[in-house]
Amino acid sequence: MNASPLTGVHVLELGQIIAGTYSGQVLSDLGAEVIKIEAPEGDLGRNPSVAPYRGASGLFLTFNRNKKSVVINLKTQAGRAIFYDLVKVCDVVVDNFRPGVLERLEIDYAKLSALNPRLIQCSVTGFGSNGEYRNYPALDLVVQAISGHMAVTGEPGRPPVRVGIPLGDLSGAIFACKGILAALYDRERTGRGLRIEISMFDTMLHLLTYIGTMWLTNGELPQPPGSTHDYMVPWQAFATQDGYIVVATREEIFWRNLCEAIGEPSLGSDPRFATNAMRVKHKAELVPKLESIFRARRTHAWMEVLRAAQVPAAPVNHIDQAFAEPPVAEREMIVEYHHPQVGKVSLPGNPIKMAGVDGIRSRPAPLLGEHTDAVLKDLLGLQPERIESLRRGGAIA
Repeated sequence: MNASPLTGVHVLELGQIIAGTYSGQVLSDLGAEVIKIEAPEGDLGRNPSVAPYRGASGLFLTFNRNKKSVVINLKTQAGRAIFYDLVKVCDVVVDNFRPGVLERLEIDYAKLSALNPRLIQCSVTGFGSNGEYRNYPALDLVVQAISGHMAVTGEPGRPPVRVGIPLGDLSGAIFACKGILAALYDRERTGRGLRIEISMFDTMLHLLTYIGTMWLTNGELPQPPGSTHDYMVPWQAFATQDGYIVVATREEIFWRNLCEAIGEPSLGSDPRFATNAMRVKHKAELVPKLESIFRARRTHAWMEVLRAAQVPAAPVNHIDQAFAEPPVAEREMIVEYHHPQVGKVSLPGNPIKMAGVDGIRSRPAPLLGEHTDAVLKDLLGLQPERIESLRRGGAIA
């Protein structure tokens, strides 16, 4: 097997909870050594009341696998000096502090790039470092709401609904990874690092994609569609005898296949339903017919029929059913590690599969300060006496 693509890249992560930590997790899955720089009280994501599991946080156990934890008190001069020394030998610094914190701690890009011109620094913020909203708190729910996503999620006529995963936080982290990878490539050409800023609000607007385009260009203001599609019919969830399935007949061949599979070829030849445009126009007549048909069988029976007919369809799985699907094992999408406090931890794997590269990297999420001594010794060459002196002085822990 070849080395992972980011082998040799050292990342200093100043991340908290999700937006600043998920990017580090993805980079670690790609082979980077991610050193989590924590305050003496630790990452807020360690709060055991969040996804509690055996006295630990399931959130922290998830987003911090493969990382090392080093405790540095950046509010002390000696602590900052140690951080500066690490910056000189590392490639990337990631944070999700509120605007102004980097400057107050004297770890902003102007300061750090003077120490290491090749350094890439990436900050994930709520609304950017400048502008009217720069100081507004930006938790995931806030960003989902203000970006319009909650207005287009859920059922028509019902209260607003957030996406079931923390999409605002995750999108900020994913775009941070993209920016960091691009900056690493650019550095190969220029020899210099870059300053990257990601706004979670920006990323969520970007993810509106064609919905945003149709509002900006054509003034279309969509309503929450539930599982349906404004421009495609049928494209939605249907109740069965024991659950739900989704059907998505984007192409006409799929519509004709569906009609044959459900034993209703006459629907395919009905002029009202002959094309997608006509099905959209006559949606109120077509959908009740399909609802009645799908209620007649169980989910598993329908899936056998629809898959045999090459109709795009799927069961509406809960999490337990999703992780039982064959591709999970086939693509090694469950990884495990043994944590010294909670024991065995199973979690979603790395979705990026590269030929010739071992895709399974799964070391335990670190204990607070677990690697402080080792990192200072290995990266900075500090002797035990010096490390102990720093600890006594409160610079590290």
